Amino acid sequence: MRMIRSGTNTVMAWAVALVLALPAMAAGKPNLRDLPEIDDRMLWVALAIEISDRCPTIEARTMRGLNYLWNIRSQAQALGYSTAEIKAYVDSDAEKARMRTRGEAYVRTHGLNPKKDADLCKLGQAEIAKGSQIGAFLRLK
Repeated sequence: MRMIRSGTNTVMAWAVALVLALPAMAAGKPNLRDLPEIDDRMLWVALAIEISDRCPTIEARTMRGLNYLWNIRSQAQALGYSTAEIKAYVDSDAEKARMRTRGEAYVRTHGLNPKKDADLCKLGQAEIAKGSQIGAFLRLK
């Protein structure tokens, strides 16, 4: 899933990367990727971004996504992660690759091919129709 976007979506991409890469630095803290309440929520945002990037009939609800991401970031900080710790992992290639793998697996569980834009459009339309959290970040153009 592409993490770099241009224009106003750059902020969203930065925020996604910011919270995606949150393994714990200090002893005693679990990696946030091991906390479903963080990691699953990040997966939903990452999938919505990928769908909106690759499907010409669907667009992101950017402000809704940004608000959601800042809430996840606040939750991570409430768990004891400093801004410096979070920022240190913004560029974590390992976390980005792991989230991509999770996202592709999610697409496959719906009988779709994550490499096909048309299949991502189908997934996006289905998520919007069922009112899922992924669908809440998307709208038909």
